[in-house]
Amino acid sequence: MRQPDRENKEFKIQGINHLALVCRDMEETVDFYTNVLGMPMTKTIELPGNMGQHFFFDIGNGDGLAFFWFPGAPEVAPGIASPAAAPGRGDLVTAIASMNHVAFDVPEDKFEEYVGKLKAKGLNPTPIVNHDDSPRGVTATLHPGVFVRSVYFMDPNGILLEFACWTKTFTEADIQVKPARAKGRVESREKELVPA
Repeated sequence: MRQPDRENKEFKIQGINHLALVCRDMEETVDFYTNVLGMPMTKTIELPGNMGQHFFFDIGNGDGLAFFWFPGAPEVAPGIASPAAAPGRGDLVTAIASMNHVAFDVPEDKFEEYVGKLKAKGLNPTPIVNHDDSPRGVTATLHPGVFVRSVYFMDPNGILLEFACWTKTFTEADIQVKPARAKGRVESREKELVPA
């Protein structure tokens, strides 16, 4: 179920052009995204000065997923730059400015079939997570309060991926939680902004 467009009064943003991630091995990454997940490649770039490569994949709706490969990139840092594990399997917290996971939108009527395909491909997906507004935020059963269904799995680089499908249309009633303000971080940022 697609969500209704809400008007952006500042910019005409039309979705994600591409999300750029970093891989450890471009050949392994291309094999996973094209042969396992079936994403067509759209562009390959050899970066100047032996800096590495930049490859793009079509993820549907005109959106793209891109990977950089840098020969001297630092090793993966689970728990800092990426989650240490999938939800329900370990710590999901990552550092500020990290990318926690990529969620691909899949059709609701294909969701359970796709979970089966992930298992058949040996990707060890999590059990299905039905997100709802209960105190735990998740439920084992599918009921009218479930707003999105998710299943999580890892790519060969340790990047957490998700297949998600919306199950209801949101209204203004779904925007009720007040944004949290982090004590200490805000105060230190305010000090940085005060001229000396």
